[in-house]
Amino acid sequence: MTTPTTRSPDRAPRRRSTSQGRAALYFLAPALIALVVLRLLPAAMALVSSLRHHSLVDGATTFVCLDNYADLVGDSQFWQSVRVTLLFSLVINPLQVLIALALAVLLNRRFAGVRFWRSLVFAPIAVPPAVSAVIWGILYRPEGPLNAILGTMGIPPQPFLTSSQQALFAIIVLTSWVGVGYWMMFLIAGLQDVPQECYDAAAVDGASAWQRFVHVTLPLLRRPLAFVLVADTVSNFLVFAPVQLLTRGGPDGSTNLMMYDVFRRAYSVGDINFAQAEVVVLVAITLAVVVVQFRMMQGKGEE
Repeated sequence: MTTPTTRSPDRAPRRRSTSQGRAALYFLAPALIALVVLRLLPAAMALVSSLRHHSLVDGATTFVCLDNYADLVGDSQFWQSVRVTLLFSLVINPLQVLIALALAVLLNRRFAGVRFWRSLVFAPIAVPPAVSAVIWGILYRPEGPLNAILGTMGIPPQPFLTSSQQALFAIIVLTSWVGVGYWMMFLIAGLQDVPQECYDAAAVDGASAWQRFVHVTLPLLRRPLAFVLVADTVSNFLVFAPVQLLTRGGPDGSTNLMMYDVFRRAYSVGDINFAQAEVVVLVAITLAVVVVQFRMMQGKGEE
């Protein structure tokens, strides 16, 4: 008489988890392939290219190891672009996040026409960057609408894009006009996830509107704020179209952001490998800033 074979009770759950893992992998495959092809592979190619030098004289490409990076360290124009980019990020990142947060709090309330105002603030992100640059280029003209408005208030015409003191801040205003509405929508989504009971409990305890914002809204909005800050930082490190179309890095290098400097070295000077080295440095600076931001946000959350 044969005895029935006993099956391990763990086999069915294991098979089920394996099939679920395969299904998840199939769904993730397109995104993973896109990540490798569009992000990781170009990054690896840029890193390898930054270690080479292509001679325009004889057309030969040679391996130069870290010589391109050594040349970057000794290049004054590169350091100027780094300073301009860091100043640009230091001003525009908190500016955009604060304005987006203020608009999110305001437009998260219920009042007549709130959807229209949300759409109006969000609309600039739907306009291509080149078109936005052209529009603001017209506004910034010496005889343009902005100077006409200033004239009605008794303020003399401003040079805007032709002034080394004003050009970078003019680009900041343009870029903020485009980006603020986009980041506002993320923060509105975060605000709508805050339970109303938390506000009710704070109101019962006698907390004012400002106290409810500081002690209820901000702590519960920490994750959306962290995402917006990091994504906004990365986006602003890659600003290119306004500079290319309006100032070309001038006047006197005051708007020579690193992304434009990479373009200039690659296509105006023709040194692709040197430009790739600058791309690697730009990515390293961006990662360093993002890591610092994450540390700061985690520290605030732990307190």
